[in-house]
Amino acid sequence: MSKLTIVANITAEPDRVELVRTELEKLIETTRAEEGCLQYDLHQDNEDPAHFLFYENWESRELWQAHMGAQHLKDYMAATDGAVAELTLHEMTHIG
Repeated sequence: MSKLTIVANITAEPDRVELVRTELEKLIETTRAEEGCLQYDLHQDNEDPAHFLFYENWESRELWQAHMGAQHLKDYMAATDGAVAELTLHEMTHIG
């Protein structure tokens, strides 16, 4: 199976931007050390600071799924409960 690219868009509630950013930043080092993680980059929109984007590359969907069940992701979800207005995940395949 070919590698999996994930584009995750996270929109924080306007009054919770710093909390969400801090919690997202906590995910980076741990996730980059996970089996199968090839790239895990966090971005913040220059015009809309409440909008964050993770651009991720994984060796396989199975290893990404393992990441999605990891304790540090559960901790993030608990810490940001009520602070995230919207989350969209796109599973993508590189074609060129």
